[in-house]
Amino acid sequence: MSGDEVVTPQNNFFLLGQEEAEKVVLDSYNNHTLHNSWLISGERGIGKATFAYKFARFLLDPNRSSKSLNTSPDSPSNRLISSNSHPDLKIIERDYIETDRKKVLKAIKDGEAMSESELQHLKKSAFIRIDDVRTINDFMAKKSSQDGWRVVIVDSIDDMNAAAANALLKILEEPPSKSVIMLISHNVGKLLPTIKSRCSKLVLRPLDENNLICLLRRYRPDLEEKEIKGIAHIASGSIGKALAYADGDALSIYDGLQKIVFSGIKFKLADLLDWVNEATATEDSFALAQELILKFCSDNIVNCRDVEEMAKVWENAVKCFRLIDSINIDKRQALINVVSQLCKIS
Repeated sequence: MSGDEVVTPQNNFFLLGQEEAEKVVLDSYNNHTLHNSWLISGERGIGKATFAYKFARFLLDPNRSSKSLNTSPDSPSNRLISSNSHPDLKIIERDYIETDRKKVLKAIKDGEAMSESELQHLKKSAFIRIDDVRTINDFMAKKSSQDGWRVVIVDSIDDMNAAAANALLKILEEPPSKSVIMLISHNVGKLLPTIKSRCSKLVLRPLDENNLICLLRRYRPDLEEKEIKGIAHIASGSIGKALAYADGDALSIYDGLQKIVFSGIKFKLADLLDWVNEATATEDSFALAQELILKFCSDNIVNCRDVEEMAKVWENAVKCFRLIDSINIDKRQALINVVSQLCKIS
C-alpha cells in the first residue's frame, strides 16, 4: 500500500487486535440474540470506526459467513459501502460547515469528485445536529433494499449536542426489527445514562505494539524498521495516533525531549532551544509537542525520582497549555519552562 494512500474506516478492510469484539457480535448473530443497539467505545484511533464498518459490511452482505465477519472487498454490497451509496447503510456524523458544504455540493453537481486530501481540509461543524439525527427515523421507516438489515453508524455520539442526544434516545427506545445502530464513543463517561442503558456494550482495547508494528509496515511501508518500532512504542496502542506520529515526525520530537530531560540539570541550553524551535515551527508541531510532553510525564511518573513532583509538572503543563491561546502566552517560553521543570526532577 502506498504511503500516500488515504485509509479511512469506510474503505479499510484490514482490522487487527479486535478479535474479541468480533467474536462477541458474531456469536450474538449466530445465536439469534443480536442486539439492535451497540455502544462501541475505547480510546481514539484503535479501530472503533473500522470495526463498525466491518460489522456493517457483514450484516449487509447477502453472502455473509457464519464463521467470520470478513467479507469480500469486491462484493457488490461492499462496493456500494465504499462509495457511500449503499441504500441500507446510514452514517451520522458532523456535517461540513455551510461554506464548505456548498463546495462539496458544487463538486457533486459538476460531477467532479473531491479527493480525499481535499475533503480532509474541509471544516466540520462543532456538533451533530438534531436534524441529522431525525433523518434516522425516515431511514428506518423504509423497507431494506433486499429485505435484509438496515444499519446506522453514529461517528461519534460524543459529537451530539443535548437536543440531538435526546432525539437519538427516542429512536433507541423502539428500534425496528432487523436494524442495528452502532454508536461510536471515545468518552462514554459523558454520555446520557439512559443511552448507555439501552445499548449492548463493546469496549475495544488498545492495540499491542506488535499489532501497531504490523499496521505501520502496511500503511507506511517507506518507514525504516527502527522508526516503526519507535513510533509503535510511543503511540499508546492507537494506530490512528501512530500514523499521525509517523506523518508528523513525532519520534524525532519525542527522542529530542528525552535526550534533554534525561540530561537533568546538565542539559545543554542550545539543545533545548533547538528542540523548542523545531516544536514551534508550525501549529501542528506545537500541538504534537504538547501531547508528547504530557505523554512523557505519564510514561515516566512511576520511575522518576519524585513521583509527586512529576505529577505537579504534568498538572502545571496542562494548565499552561490550556492558557496559551486565552491569555497569549509565548509558545516558546511555555515549552522552555515546562521542559526545564522536567529536567530538575529527572
